[in-house]
Amino acid sequence: MTDSAPVLPPVTAEVAAAALDLLPARLRKRVDGAVAKAASWPVEATADGVLVRVAEDTAVTLKVTAGIVATADDAVCGCLLAPACLHRAAVLSSAPLAVEQEDEREGEAEEEESGAPSGGDESPAPVAPGQPTPAQSLALGALRDAVTAVLVAGVSGSGAVHRAELLHAAHSARLAGLHRPAATTVRIARQLGEARSDDPGFRLSDLSAGLAELLDLVRRPAEALSPARRAYRPEGPLRLYGLFTEPVVTASGYAGATAYALAPDHTLRTLSDVAPGGPDRALQASGTPVPGGCALPLRELGDGGGVILTAPTVSPDGRIGGGGQVRSVRATGAGWHEPPLAALWERPPAAQLASALSWLAEPADARTAGGDLLFLDGTVTGAGFAVTAGPTLRLSAPDERPELPYSENLQLLATRPGLALRLIVRVVPDRPDRVQALAASWTGHDGEPVRADLGLRRLNRAHIPAVPAGAPALPVAAAPPALPIELDLLRRTVDRAVAGGRPVSAASADGELPRRLRAVGLTTGAQRVQALAEAAADRRHDVLGRLLPADPEGFALAWLAAAVYASAAAESLLLAAWSSPDISVN
Repeated sequence: MTDSAPVLPPVTAEVAAAALDLLPARLRKRVDGAVAKAASWPVEATADGVLVRVAEDTAVTLKVTAGIVATADDAVCGCLLAPACLHRAAVLSSAPLAVEQEDEREGEAEEEESGAPSGGDESPAPVAPGQPTPAQSLALGALRDAVTAVLVAGVSGSGAVHRAELLHAAHSARLAGLHRPAATTVRIARQLGEARSDDPGFRLSDLSAGLAELLDLVRRPAEALSPARRAYRPEGPLRLYGLFTEPVVTASGYAGATAYALAPDHTLRTLSDVAPGGPDRALQASGTPVPGGCALPLRELGDGGGVILTAPTVSPDGRIGGGGQVRSVRATGAGWHEPPLAALWERPPAAQLASALSWLAEPADARTAGGDLLFLDGTVTGAGFAVTAGPTLRLSAPDERPELPYSENLQLLATRPGLALRLIVRVVPDRPDRVQALAASWTGHDGEPVRADLGLRRLNRAHIPAVPAGAPALPVAAAPPALPIELDLLRRTVDRAVAGGRPVSAASADGELPRRLRAVGLTTGAQRVQALAEAAADRRHDVLGRLLPADPEGFALAWLAAAVYASAAAESLLLAAWSSPDISVN
């Protein structure tokens, strides 16, 4: 296997934003053009980072510590204007944003246990619930202004300066103790970078969801003030039964593997090895051993293994840390058809979906491990995967990178109509007709169950038995559920506003969609669309006939109302479709 070409390492949000601050106003206007040119500058690996060759006599050097560019001094340009130069700012603006790493050290866990502050000198003083301090009020205002500016400009009009304003606002919010909105803001900035660089992992609907979450948070101080930091706390001996292992590759330059396991209290736990890298690292990380010295790889734990951990540290969302006190020994695992794992497949599919949608409605940093997973039994048919006591669904790949075998494996499974499968899938809330398949089990040639992590194990025809000749014909499967086309058009209107901003919303507004929404009984949706169109086109004049400034906050609130309604309506109809799989809602 040949090494892949060097790429820009992740950069902390503070370093990326500070690079633009150093530029004089005349150069700030030219940043987006420089960022576009930076995509063609060669990147060379060095002993401690990378070197970006701008010209024959000019280069930007990035020093990497623990996989990221952590401080401003780690980014150096050789030109005469450095550090206040376009070269350095363009490279740092082109680099992916580093994911904030959570501290898993035992000392942190002990401080949390004893009530001592763990955030250093930047930790804010306690405040009464729902009552922000003056500093927090200013930070919330800066967040609101930054995200509103992005929404008004749209992805097409949001450049490096908009991204820097988001990062500045996020940094101020973090210093003020507003961890949850700060994390959401950095995620939005990261997604904007992905959109501007045409990253294949970018999804406009994810950016829309992030913008809606942040706009909602800044309007509700009690939610914005809630803690988001996941403190790892010591636990007693922990017995785990492995479920599956998932490769992780993010658009922000991180990769690794996460093993899911079931604890005695029937909650899911995860063990991960994720660090800067690409798809090759995801496959390698699946061989990382479980913490504590038992030498059980994550892949083997997920493939039916078991482990007993003593003195582990566990975060509230179920992630297991690798503190120095943890010890581990191998234990007997369980099959998917054996207790305690078999119970995961006993809940009705519609009830599982309802729980997953409730989980998705929670803030991203407050969710527990595996809340979006569904455990489904069913049969492969010509129309898709017919879920037992549920709808017929299409199985999609969570990641279509060729280095990961998801797509190939699903194509192979689709060639076996009549094959009974037990699946672990991830819900896709905006696509009622499909789920993302993560792991599968079926009966092999020898009559024994076969279990496969679809993102790690490349299957071939020998792994899957053909349907025996003379097997009874399958009943005709119902078509996958679909939402009303009018609701889909409403969601596209919400996403189009994010893509093109206020000008596109104003230019594309007409009365046809509100009429169609009313015709199918979605009258509130019609009102939300009409209000969004009016807010986008609202350019009133004063008594002297002069054009008044646009109201960006009014547009943002109208967009938020439409986005919240579209999401709630989709969830309601999706549950109805799964609860009545034989009845189409289209």
